[in-house]
Amino acid sequence: MAATSDVTTLVGKTPLFYVHKASKGRSEATIAAKLESFNAGGSVKDRMARAMLLDAEERGLITPGKTTLIEGTSGNTGIALAYLAAARGYKLIAVMPEYYSLERRVILKSLGAEVVLTEGKKGTAGAVEKIEELLGKVPDSYCLNQFENPRNPGIHYDTTGPEIWEATQGKVDIFIAGVGTGGTVTGVGRFLKEKNPSIKIIAVEPTESPVISGGEHSPHLIQVSSQEALEHSKLVTKEEGLLVGISSGATFAAALKVGARPENRGKLIVTVFASSGERYLSSALYDDLSSEARQQKFEPFPRPETPPTSEDRRAHDSTPKYCSAI
Repeated sequence: MAATSDVTTLVGKTPLFYVHKASKGRSEATIAAKLESFNAGGSVKDRMARAMLLDAEERGLITPGKTTLIEGTSGNTGIALAYLAAARGYKLIAVMPEYYSLERRVILKSLGAEVVLTEGKKGTAGAVEKIEELLGKVPDSYCLNQFENPRNPGIHYDTTGPEIWEATQGKVDIFIAGVGTGGTVTGVGRFLKEKNPSIKIIAVEPTESPVISGGEHSPHLIQVSSQEALEHSKLVTKEEGLLVGISSGATFAAALKVGARPENRGKLIVTVFASSGERYLSSALYDDLSSEARQQKFEPFPRPETPPTSEDRRAHDSTPKYCSAI
């Protein structure tokens, strides 16, 4: 990639990674993942945020230095909009339920965004209510509305889908993605289906809140529990050396379920690792390690019971000091 001074160009063309070790013995199919943490803002939401922002600018709906952007977020969309807003001269108010991880709030604030928390028990509805209130109070404010903005699925049709097709040389058999706003699975799915109607598109939803299926079985939908998502995030991190987030664990768990089916032996499954695990260090994903790290104490190196002899000193002095610069 050529050098650039425009951070908005550092979005897309993310690597496709074969998840070999973590899937070995667990899947009859080959599993590959788009590593969306390689976007400038660290998640798949960068694509959508950039597309919505630039589209609104082109249509004269927002103006740098004047418009205040107000958007609901679970974290990643807000972070994507925050760095883009900082780069292009907008103020951002990010509205999010109080239960999302501390890291996301800190990142948003560090990028200059104002963070407004809503009552956790009200969920997304509470955030939407607050956004409407702020839009009525804040002058020259605008909501890009990720849930209804056509540039959300549109950018995945324009970029993510073609990138997957090119990287696999058109040999992808199954595409699996999580459902938040639905933009990724819809946009990529439409592009791939146009290229090859036989490609299967499968959405992943939480077992605890089956908003799409209503709890009913569907051949085009996989349910994954929160515990499965956590366990598979850790599996990818341990086996592949990739620190991935909870939603990535969910899509990988779904990919393994689909890949374990005998009819999918030898096929290529492509999924999306939406973000890095660094945004979940204070969450349930790393509860055990966080506790262990907090309790860890400095332990001084034990002194030898007898003083070293002159021979010991000579042997020590002749040993190469590889760590002398540390």
